[in-house]
Amino acid sequence: MGKPTGFIEFGRRLPGRRTIAVRIKDWHEVYEPFPEDSAREQGARCMDCGIPFCHEGCPLGNLIPEWNDLVWRGQWQEASERLHATNNFPEFTGRLCPAPCEGACVLGINAEPVAIERVEYEIAERAFSERWVLPQVAESHSGKSVAVVGSGPAGLACAQQLVRAGHEVVLYERAERPGGLLRYGIPEFKMEKAVLDRRLAQLKSEGVIFRCATSVGVTANSDGDGVGDPGAPEPGEQRGLGTANAPELAVVPAETLLKEFDALVLAGGATLPRDLPVPGRELRGVHGAMEYLKPSNLVREGAWAESPITAQGKNVVIIGGGDTGADCLGTAHRQGAESVHQLEIMPRPPDTRPDENPWPTWPLIYRTSAAHEEGGERVYAVTTTAFVDDGSGAVGALRGHEVEMSIVDGRPVIEVVANTEFELPCELVLLAMGFLGAERHGVVGELGLELDARGNVACDSNWATSHDRVFVCGDMTRGQSLIVWAIAEGRSCAAGVDRALMGTSALPAPLIPGQLALR
Repeated sequence: MGKPTGFIEFGRRLPGRRTIAVRIKDWHEVYEPFPEDSAREQGARCMDCGIPFCHEGCPLGNLIPEWNDLVWRGQWQEASERLHATNNFPEFTGRLCPAPCEGACVLGINAEPVAIERVEYEIAERAFSERWVLPQVAESHSGKSVAVVGSGPAGLACAQQLVRAGHEVVLYERAERPGGLLRYGIPEFKMEKAVLDRRLAQLKSEGVIFRCATSVGVTANSDGDGVGDPGAPEPGEQRGLGTANAPELAVVPAETLLKEFDALVLAGGATLPRDLPVPGRELRGVHGAMEYLKPSNLVREGAWAESPITAQGKNVVIIGGGDTGADCLGTAHRQGAESVHQLEIMPRPPDTRPDENPWPTWPLIYRTSAAHEEGGERVYAVTTTAFVDDGSGAVGALRGHEVEMSIVDGRPVIEVVANTEFELPCELVLLAMGFLGAERHGVVGELGLELDARGNVACDSNWATSHDRVFVCGDMTRGQSLIVWAIAEGRSCAAGVDRALMGTSALPAPLIPGQLALR
C-alpha cells in the first residue's frame, strides 16, 4: 500500500470530456488527456483491502490493488506486467467496460470508488507508448492446430492464449476485417480503430493467422455478415448488408475445419437481435441498431464512401436505453440529426443505490454517458405500439403508451397505462433492444449443436459443446454480456482447449462456464 492515507487525501477524479460543440463535429475519442499525477493519485486511493472485492467484481480477476500501488509508486512497467498477466486487452476494457470492479470497490461503501478503469487505461496507453507491448512468440510448437470462429474480444483472447501455448491458430471472420463488434459496433468516439489495429498487429506477430470474409457453416447466409441490412427486414428476420457493399464471402463447412484442425472454437457472439413485431415494422426507415452502426463505421474506415442509413436532418427515435442505444445516439448527433428521442420501457433508475441493491452488487443507478451529455431526450416507462406510414411507405411517426412496472412473484410485469397514448414524429427508428443469442444458421445449424434454455450454445465444464472437438466461449454461450466477460471466457476456453489437446494446461482459467459475478 503506497499511501495509507491516499483515500482520505484524494477524491475521485476522471479526465474531462472535450467540449460538446467541438467533439460532435468529429469522431475522435471524447476524453481529454489525464495528467500523470492525477492517475497516480487515483492509484493512491486504493486501500489495499484485506478482502479486495474488486477482484470479485472483475470476471478477469485483475490484480487491481497491486497495479494501483505500482502506479502510485511510478512503477509503470511493472504495473503493465501485472495488468497484462490477467487481461489480454486492457486498452479495450479501459475504454469500454462499465467497470463492475468499481461497483464492488470497498471504498464505495461510503465514498466514491477508486477510478479503477481510468488507471487501467493509463497503464495500457503508457505500455504502448513506451513499447513495452511486444509479441510473445511461443518457444516451441505443440504440433496441434485450432480454428477459432469469430474475431470479437472472446475469439481474439482465445486465439492469443492458444498461439502463445504453441498451437497453430487460424481465426475465421466473416466480416471484411477482424474485430467483431469492436470494429463494426463500437463507434470511433468511444474507441478509435487504431487502438484495435495495433493489438491485432501483436496477434499477427505472435502467429495468429486471420481469414476474413469467410463464413463458417454450410447453411450460412452468404449475402452478409449477420449484422443486418439497410433495407427493412421482416420482423425477426436477420439479413445481410446487401450485395452492393458486402464482401465476397467464402463459405467453409464446419466439418471441413474439423478435418483440417484438431479443435474448433466458436466465438461468434450473440448476434441474433431482439426485434419489435408491431404494425409498421416493415416501413422504410425502421432499422436494427447494427444495421445502422456498421455502415457508419465502414465510412469512418474509408471502406465505404457513404452510409445507406443516415440521421442527417431527421427526427430520430432510438428504442432501447442501453449502451448500444447510446452508441446510436452519439452517432446520430455526429451525423446531424434534427432531434433524437431515446425510449426505454423500464422506469428511470434512481440516482443512488436503493436498499435492495446494496454494495458490492452492481449499482443499478441512473447514468449519463458522453452521448447523453451531447443532447437528445431520454424517455422512460414507455412502449411502442406501432410505426405510422408517412404515405410513401416510410416511417413518419411512432405511436406508443406509457407503462407501469410491478413485481409479481419476483418477476417484473409491465402494464399499459390507460389514456396515455402518444405519437412522436420521426423519419428514422433504430431498434437497440439487445440480442437473443447465437444465430441458428451457419455453424450452429450445420453441427446441430445443443442449445440451452436461453438459446445459447450449451457447453460443459471444459467449454466443450455437444459436438466432439468443438468448443465455445463468449456471448455465443453466455448470451449478450460485457467485453470483460468475453475476454475472461476466451482465456478460460483456451485453457480448456489446451487441456483437451495436451492432457494438461498451464494457461490461466479465470472462469468456469455459467459463473456469475456480483453484478
